[in-house]
Order: sequence, then structure tokens, then C-alpha cells
Amino acid sequence: MLRNISVVIITRDAATTLDATLRSLTDFDDVVVYDNGSSDDTPSIAASYPNVRLFQGEFIGFGPTKQHAVTLAANDWILSLDADEAPDAALLSALEQWDCAVERNAAGEIRRNNLLMGKVVHHSGWGNDWLVRLFNRRFCNFNDAMVHEAVAIAASTRLVRLDGGITHQAVTDLSQFLDKVNRYSSIRATHSRRRLHPAFILAKALFAFLRTYGLRLGFLDGWRGVVIAFSNANGVFWKHMKAYALHRKGLDTRRKD
Repeated sequence: MLRNISVVIITRDAATTLDATLRSLTDFDDVVVYDNGSSDDTPSIAASYPNVRLFQGEFIGFGPTKQHAVTLAANDWILSLDADEAPDAALLSALEQWDCAVERNAAGEIRRNNLLMGKVVHHSGWGNDWLVRLFNRRFCNFNDAMVHEAVAIAASTRLVRLDGGITHQAVTDLSQFLDKVNRYSSIRATHSRRRLHPAFILAKALFAFLRTYGLRLGFLDGWRGVVIAFSNANGVFWKHMKAYALHRKGLDTRRKD
């Protein structure tokens, strides 16, 4: 049993993947699931595991929400996972050998293998995906980013790459791309101070497609590369266009007043 490392997961409507994630974590003594507004069976799935402690609260942006969830853990050492991720056997072995006392001011980088409908994507910006997911909360924690959050590393923290990896069921249904683009673009638009002209927004969206499909070798991923490139372009378009629309709406309201 892994007793010195707490797993922390934030969830929202994750019933399709959470059970597989929690089944992979039965070796951990403390698993924190912080649910922020699920309307499906996510809370009941979490509550069915004896090593899981379920908390429920509001969503305040990805970075701040994960910061709060980290404070709920029983241990200072944190393994951060998403509700569609699972550690493989090699990573579990590496975590068992991690010396929490000796590595007090270190953080672990872990390779994430991203799957799109059952197949690992090797390019398109999804390959070679190393993330800091193991850290001591006394020295590190998530930044304040509302979307695309990351663990902020102290200057004195030593990074260690761990054996094994995380299997990430990134997309099991293509409609998830649409849901994610809509949700993430709304969050970013609300907090964005950038107001780009629609012509420039179109140019940025086109560049996002070309960067993913060409520069990041998305064409080597077949149809999956096309989908990822188009989704990235879609995300860029809508986050800026929503911000622009909110700005114009505000100007129109002030003119009427």
C-alpha cells in the first residue's frame, strides 16, 4: 500500500472514465476526489471505493480548483491525475520506490500517453508529453491559470523523470472535442483582456491548424491528426471570438445608456 503519497483528482461528469481510473489506484491509501457539480454517477462511483475520500464544491477555474483539492490530501506528497487517466504498472513500481524523505524538495515528471479513440497519438502536439504530476505541496502547487493549468516549480526544486507513464483516455467520442472547446473557450473568454479583430482571429485559427498539422507533424497521425488540428483551430477561434463578442456587447450597452 502506498501510504505516503495522496492522489488528487478533480471531477465533473466523469462517470464514463472514473471507475477505470480509481481501479488503477487501489494501491494508494489516500485518494481525494473533488467533484465540482457532476450530474451523472461520478459521486457515487467515487464513494464506492474504500480508499477514496469524496469532496464536493464549486469550480473556480482549473488551477485554483486543483490548488484547493491539493489542500484536502492527507499527505504532503501529491500525485495529480485527471479522471480519465491511470498509472501503468511501471509507474506504480517507481512510486513505490520513491523516497519521500530523501526526495523532499524534488518533483516527478511523468510521461503521459494520450489516446484518441483507443490509439496513442504520437504527434500533433500530443506526443512526448512530459508533465510534472508528482510534487511536495510544501514546495510546489498548481498555478492560477483558469485553463491549461500546470504545477509551478520552485527554483530550488529538482526535477526527476520517473519510469512508466500515465495512460490518458483523452478522447473516447469525437463530440468531446466540441464540448471541451465550448467549455474552455467560455472560461478563457470571460477572463481574457485581449480583444482581437475578427480578421486577426481567423488568421490565428488558420495558423493553429497549420502548426498542428504541419509543424507538429499531425499529418503522420492520419485522420486523428486532422481532427486534432481542426479542434485546436476551433479552440483558438472561439476563445478570441467570444471575448470579442463580450467586448462589443459591453460597448453597445454603454452606448444605449
